[in-house]
Amino acid sequence: MAHLTASVEYGLHCLLWLAGSAAPVSSRDLADFQGISPSFVAKIFPKLEKAGIVRASEGVRGGYLFAREPEDITVLDVVDAIEGEKPLFDCQEIRGRCAVFGDRPPGWATTGTCAIHAVMLRAEKAMRDSLASQTLADVAGVFDRKAPPDFSNGVREWLDGRVRSRAGKPVGREPSFQPETDEP
Repeated sequence: MAHLTASVEYGLHCLLWLAGSAAPVSSRDLADFQGISPSFVAKIFPKLEKAGIVRASEGVRGGYLFAREPEDITVLDVVDAIEGEKPLFDCQEIRGRCAVFGDRPPGWATTGTCAIHAVMLRAEKAMRDSLASQTLADVAGVFDRKAPPDFSNGVREWLDGRVRSRAGKPVGREPSFQPETDEP
């Protein structure tokens, strides 16, 4: 797993909004909702589909739905689907290039796993274990506890309005959620 890119962040955020919807949601609507690039998000969802995280639904009301329950999808599943299973660290075996060794490094210097690589392997395992221990449902639960209930209703209304507008039906009113502020 290489450095985690914005694709992982975008994918996870989109999946959290998808978790709150019973109807299929298009990648364009998920991108527009969050103010991110629709073409960028459109490149992420085929990877999630190939990994069996989401499935596509065709038609005017089409979009994406979960292929598995959010409780059964780990953050690591999403990371690996989007980034691939690349190593965190790519050891270059520098230990065998010491100027003192000349052209032939001694066996003691190159036998076994490089000590630096071993540290990186342990770090990667710890990170993967941590990502595997958290599901999308866990992350969504944290968000649900933090956000006020009318926010979730506003999200559903916004997404439902987008589906209705694609189907040529009246959209109705815009969601009425107003964020709370700490100002008097």
